Amino acid sequence: MLEPHTVLQGGFLTVRRDVVALPDGQRATREFVVHPGAVTVVPVLDDGRLVMVRQHRYPVGRVLLEFPAGKLDAGESTLACAVRELAEETGYTAAEWAYGGEIVNAPAYSTESLWIWFARGLRPGRAQLDAGEFVETVVCGEDELHSMDAAGQLPDVKTIIGLHWLRAWRAGLRPLSFTSAAQHAAGAAPMMAPR
Repeated sequence: MLEPHTVLQGGFLTVRRDVVALPDGQRATREFVVHPGAVTVVPVLDDGRLVMVRQHRYPVGRVLLEFPAGKLDAGESTLACAVRELAEETGYTAAEWAYGGEIVNAPAYSTESLWIWFARGLRPGRAQLDAGEFVETVVCGEDELHSMDAAGQLPDVKTIIGLHWLRAWRAGLRPLSFTSAAQHAAGAAPMMAPR
């Protein structure tokens, strides 16, 4: 980076337009969004069905069916964020958690990473939505979601990836190690932290 420049500082997003050096010695401008990162939770009920949320997403002007998700607060671990977002959006709490992996959402124009956590041993509760947040909790079968994906009716990328990782885990192709949140926090299993 040769010349950093902040175009806009928003509530939690920053828009940058930096001048950078290219490998051939030329200069170029790169515009991108600085994002704190987020988590996605794949909540699996004891009967195998999945807890989802349905909400209107203003930037794309559509109602989307998604796995629960939310942005990281400053200094928050990805697991703490996952636990918080699951409870806030759906009211569910989980006895066991497994780290799935990290995805880079849109590397051409955003620094956002999404960390995917799997949750099981779910107990229902009351959602605690933020002011101005309108989210409906929906329970869906895995086959139903795969059919929606195949029909192009499940366009949310974090949900598609979480669903496919779930299928790979069930098929023995993607290992997941479930432990309690307390065991994760105590270091018994890896606690992935944001960069």
